[in-house]
Amino acid sequence: MAEYDNNNRGALWKAKDRKSDKHPHLTGSATIDGVDYYVSAWTSKEDGKKPLVSLSFTPKNQQKSAPVISDEDIADLPF
Repeated sequence: MAEYDNNNRGALWKAKDRKSDKHPHLTGSATIDGVDYYVSAWTSKEDGKKPLVSLSFTPKNQQKSAPVISDEDIADLPF
């Protein structure tokens, strides 16, 4: 039996507990070229026209960058 190829596919679900208008309406995941992504989507209607969907893709393995500390910040440390 052939293995299912999930590459270049994804799924979205209605987001639970949206706290503000900036939070996505839909969230999910996708695999693109073998890389796993978190997917966020916002929906809107433009002047009564057809609904629009805006997507954002963030790699799941992306590390959050450390805050940048300037020399002035270091000089102000109390020790």
